[in-house]
Amino acid sequence: MVVIENRRILLGRRAPRVSYGGMWCIPCGHLEWNEEVHIAAIREFYEETNLLVRIKGVIAVHSNFHQPERQTVGVWFEGEPIWGTPRAGDDLDDLGFFGGQEIPTLAFPTDWLVIEELKRGGKL
Repeated sequence: MVVIENRRILLGRRAPRVSYGGMWCIPCGHLEWNEEVHIAAIREFYEETNLLVRIKGVIAVHSNFHQPERQTVGVWFEGEPIWGTPRAGDDLDDLGFFGGQEIPTLAFPTDWLVIEELKRGGKL
């Protein structure tokens, strides 16, 4: 889920106990079996950020190649916070808003693609 405020994107730092610990990412997660993709995106974002969002649309769709043994497809939705105070949880240990020139080291190559697309589109 992509949340942008004042041309800054909300990113989460992955906790040391999970893969890519210490690196940052656009808050994300996985579908549960029989879970609808929009519901999963809202649930995962809430679990990781304590923010309930309304989905405004799709920003990007990309194949993820960072785990060769398990290729996945990522869908990045644009989210608008409607409730909550940002607080890291689940697989994250910190949250922060970053401008396009301040992006920390990212865990996932596809997050770089999405951020570059947002920069080109003038959103960051």
